[in-house]
Amino acid sequence: MFIEFGRETTGRLDIAQSLEWLVTNGIGGFASGTVANLNTRRYHGLLLAALNPPLGCTLLLAKLDETVAYDGSQFALFANRWSSGLVDPSGYRYGESFRLEGTMPVWRFACADALLEKRIWMEQGANTTYSFYRLCRASAPLTLSLKALVNYRDYHSLTHANGWQMDIEPAAQGLKVTAFAGATPFYIYSDKAATTLAHDWYNGFDLIMEHERGLDSAEDHLHAATLQATLSPGDTLTVVASTEATPDMNGQAALERQRQHEQQTLAQSPLNHGATPDWINQLTLAADQFIVSRPLADDPNGKTIIAGYHWFGDWGRDTMISLPGLSLTTGRPEVAGAILRTFAQYVDRGMLPNIFPDSGATPDYNTVDATLWYFEAVRAYYAATGDNALLKHLFPVLADIISWHQRGTRYQIHVDPADGLLYAGEAGVQLTWMDAKIGDWVVTPRTGKMVEVNALWYNALVTMAHFAQRLKKPYGDYQTAAKRVQSGFSRFWNDQLGYCYDVIDGPDGDDASLRPNQIFAVSLPESPLTPEQQRGVVDSCARHLLTSHGLRSLSPAHPAYAGHYGGTPYQRDSVYHQGTVWGWLLGPFCLAHWRVYQDPPQALEFLQPLADQLRAAGLGTLSEIFDGDAPMFPRGCIAQAWTVAETLRAWHQINGV
Repeated sequence: MFIEFGRETTGRLDIAQSLEWLVTNGIGGFASGTVANLNTRRYHGLLLAALNPPLGCTLLLAKLDETVAYDGSQFALFANRWSSGLVDPSGYRYGESFRLEGTMPVWRFACADALLEKRIWMEQGANTTYSFYRLCRASAPLTLSLKALVNYRDYHSLTHANGWQMDIEPAAQGLKVTAFAGATPFYIYSDKAATTLAHDWYNGFDLIMEHERGLDSAEDHLHAATLQATLSPGDTLTVVASTEATPDMNGQAALERQRQHEQQTLAQSPLNHGATPDWINQLTLAADQFIVSRPLADDPNGKTIIAGYHWFGDWGRDTMISLPGLSLTTGRPEVAGAILRTFAQYVDRGMLPNIFPDSGATPDYNTVDATLWYFEAVRAYYAATGDNALLKHLFPVLADIISWHQRGTRYQIHVDPADGLLYAGEAGVQLTWMDAKIGDWVVTPRTGKMVEVNALWYNALVTMAHFAQRLKKPYGDYQTAAKRVQSGFSRFWNDQLGYCYDVIDGPDGDDASLRPNQIFAVSLPESPLTPEQQRGVVDSCARHLLTSHGLRSLSPAHPAYAGHYGGTPYQRDSVYHQGTVWGWLLGPFCLAHWRVYQDPPQALEFLQPLADQLRAAGLGTLSEIFDGDAPMFPRGCIAQAWTVAETLRAWHQINGV
């Protein structure tokens, strides 16, 4: 129980509503909320089901509002904020403690001398959420009433009822909800509660985090039923919300399955040994939350990676960057292999999709770096497994990618014959990870020869030469091309400033803005820089970009620097890569620092502040971004795959695990 709070946290609304928990089901569905039992986002709810795994995420059960009747008194254990701004009731006041058991949130509520415990988890592989109550102590029976508030909407949207009539009908041990004709029915069951059906819309819930993000914050939910049970000390109550008509109603057995799943996740990880700090073990469990099934017609065991919770799906770039840290360092190479095979099927004209396609959808191939990260993911997989069979299977795909880049593919992506470097970009597109776009405005276009893209290109060519040698195939052309890139890469070095240009040969010339992209020219296995240049890159990033939680995306000395991320979508997107700190970059920085200075304890010390972040924002996980200016509050997604992955990978490599 690495993460645990008492009343100093649970009893303060300002703190308890800012701490968010997350549980997942391995197919793209999740449940999430706050320590205060107060929904603050459109993405909060007890059952957000992946109706088209791993996508199609739909809010079905928004809340179970709990009220305790005990010894003649009523205790409302939940909280709601209304459009008037009023928070009523204020059930967080009864929260005696909150903790995570693995990834499972556990509350204890003190109602006079009675102590009621609640925990929430999801069944792996199913759109099923368990809410499990246990009366730990009491001097008399206690009656627990649960008001089920339901919905049926895409998780990015909000519901305004306007007379919407759902079909609420009784079912054995609970109720069945059909939101409209053709909707997926879902069920709310209990092992021992009496169920009273209802159909009352509660209007005007206010979601404060949506307001903070400059979005519509008003929401309506339907009170579909009230479940009520009387408990004696030691009694338990199981409530199940599911898209399955016959989920397992044995709460204790389901709880044990989830515990075994997390114990197995830790047991198979090479990171889990006597010297492993608790926060790294916690991150190993967090890593598991991003790995989800993506069944394909010819591969029912396909896997992919959710880029971030709450609002991202699976992205090509994020998946390839995250794959080594989430799967290989945690002892799950079979997952890595499945992902590499899955994405190989969608390579087109030498490019990997940026956004993975839904069934029947056309993929978006608007990325220059995702494909090059694929090479590094394959290299890391092969280094960990020596899997010649998969390498032989993927080699023609990799060779075709190199060929397409050399002769040219979409968006002017091509090798410049003058220096061997990759050029990419055209007006109106954003091809790198700095991909914010507002209308027709590409905030950081970076058209030309980008420093990290060419570092990746060099790494890919060297990797291909090694692969070809391993498979006894011709490799000389790859070596020649790599040497050409290494020579041409010297053009990125700005001797006057002591670090690399971010982009050269762009429409407006060379861009000397100090950005973190150059760190990959040091952190990748193959570096085209001299040792002195590598040190210059690390020192410049350390002095101007490094923060406790990651690297700034732009130097504070730049006139376009923005130290705060927030406001409307326009305001947020305009500063997304203009100074905002990205947590995932801290891993490559630590590896680059270790490479240059050969001081493992110092390199690891840079990671340590992230341990504290597991108790902030997304509990037990790591956020997407942070403010560039102190105190560098967490922003964006509460759980981001590449932040977790790169932290684990850096810790793993520097410790030599």
